[in-house]
Amino acid sequence: MLSRLLKEHQAKQNERKEQQERRRREAISAATCLTEALVDHLNVGVAQAYVNQRKLDHEVKTLQVQASQFSKQTAQWISMVEGFNQALKEIGDVENWARSIEMDMRTIATALEYVHKGQL
Repeated sequence: MLSRLLKEHQAKQNERKEQQERRRREAISAATCLTEALVDHLNVGVAQAYVNQRKLDHEVKTLQVQASQFSKQTAQWISMVEGFNQALKEIGDVENWARSIEMDMRTIATALEYVHKGQL
């Protein structure tokens, strides 16, 4: 009788151990699945951040190139405007010179007219 009780007790203990081992494996498996799901979720965010960073880097490079081109074009425009300004100044100088010559010529013409009238 005692031996049978001992065997039953040992059988129940073995059954409980097996049940605990099964539950432990299930818990480990569930924890592993949860960990993998969390890591996958985080990796998706990290991957998206990486993709966004690459896009931003590309946009920054494009913007730098465009800014450089704009700067060069602006320098050309400034140079052209300065050249135009200089040409306007020269035209003004030529106009003043032409007025001076015209006034001198009128003075000479008037003097020659007086001389010519005086000789007649």
